Amino acid sequence: MKQFKKIFRTFCLFFGCILTSTDTFASKDVNAERWDSVEISLLTCSSHEEVYSLYGHTAIRYHDLRTGDDYAFNWGSFSFDKPFFVARFVFGLTDYELVALPFKYFCPYYQEWGSSVTEQVLNLTPSETYKIWQALAENLKPENSVYRYNYFYDNCSTRPRDIIEKNLEGKLEYQPRENYTPSYREMTHECTRNHDWATFGNDMLLGVKADQPTKREQQEFLPENLMYDFDHAQIYADGNYRPLVKERRMLVAPGVQIIEPDFICPPLTVFGLLLVITIGISLLEWRRGKTFKYYDGLLMLAQGLAGCVLFVMLFSQHPTTSTNLQILLLNPLPLFYLPSVLKRKGNTRWWTVLIMMIALFAIGRVFQDYAEGMMILALCLLIRYCINIKLRNNKIT
Repeated sequence: MKQFKKIFRTFCLFFGCILTSTDTFASKDVNAERWDSVEISLLTCSSHEEVYSLYGHTAIRYHDLRTGDDYAFNWGSFSFDKPFFVARFVFGLTDYELVALPFKYFCPYYQEWGSSVTEQVLNLTPSETYKIWQALAENLKPENSVYRYNYFYDNCSTRPRDIIEKNLEGKLEYQPRENYTPSYREMTHECTRNHDWATFGNDMLLGVKADQPTKREQQEFLPENLMYDFDHAQIYADGNYRPLVKERRMLVAPGVQIIEPDFICPPLTVFGLLLVITIGISLLEWRRGKTFKYYDGLLMLAQGLAGCVLFVMLFSQHPTTSTNLQILLLNPLPLFYLPSVLKRKGNTRWWTVLIMMIALFAIGRVFQDYAEGMMILALCLLIRYCINIKLRNNKIT
């Protein structure tokens, strides 16, 4: 939605002043007739094929049927122009912003991409509508509109849910989904099923915590799950139940989306080729009785650089990346031993360290799902260990 950034910024300054004006909102009395004409809705947008939209989107719609005021409140605004955006995102230091825009600009964007937009009109009392409206006004203030984004725990789906839940005057009860306890990793896999390298990238960064079963409120980081739960939720107040959603509308029907492959070779193919090359080089080394030190150096360099990425992720504010057992294989250690391997002097210690890393990495597979191809990489490194130790022993004997 970043193409609306200029519209958002201008509109929010103007609209925020209106929302927070003392003349309109200072009174604590609720005009039932006034707020009975206002609809508060949850908007759920399906994914499209841009990477940042693979998980869908959620917003809140405010529609005054009496005056015609119609706005979408969107917690998904961000800017790529801020310094070190990628680094900040990786470390969980990205700031997102709540913006409000005329609703007429909201749907055409998703229609252009072939995404659907579903509206769930909430079954609210005038008092609840007023309280949600006040909460939206408070959140739209400049000092409150920016928040620290967290992909799983605090995003454009959880923020609308929290505003709605906190301003209901009864108890919101959800209908449990039987036998539905997917892990964060499984849910992200479903979203990136057509993008092998996006799946690989996620799996490289996610750790042990991403493989734990999730509860209902954790699953609602995905807009589709939140929409499902709202459809099956009821408000209990004054001894009576009423459905949370009174009407569901399809504002934009799903369109045609062109799925473009990320790269001609998926990760499994790339690692398969690496295994073939490793076996071929190792057989050639066996015949000539001498290892190609530069091939080992190349593997160590790639292993160490990838390990640096996983190492810095230990300090990320994303809780699901803090304990990643893939660091047992991919870590900065190979970079320290690289000179000795290339000089063929004192490199015995590296091969001892490597076999220990491979063994621990294999054990870690019991506790964590690894990225596709990682076990093949471990096999390649094991072959390199075997050929180096075997040829070294042959020279000794």
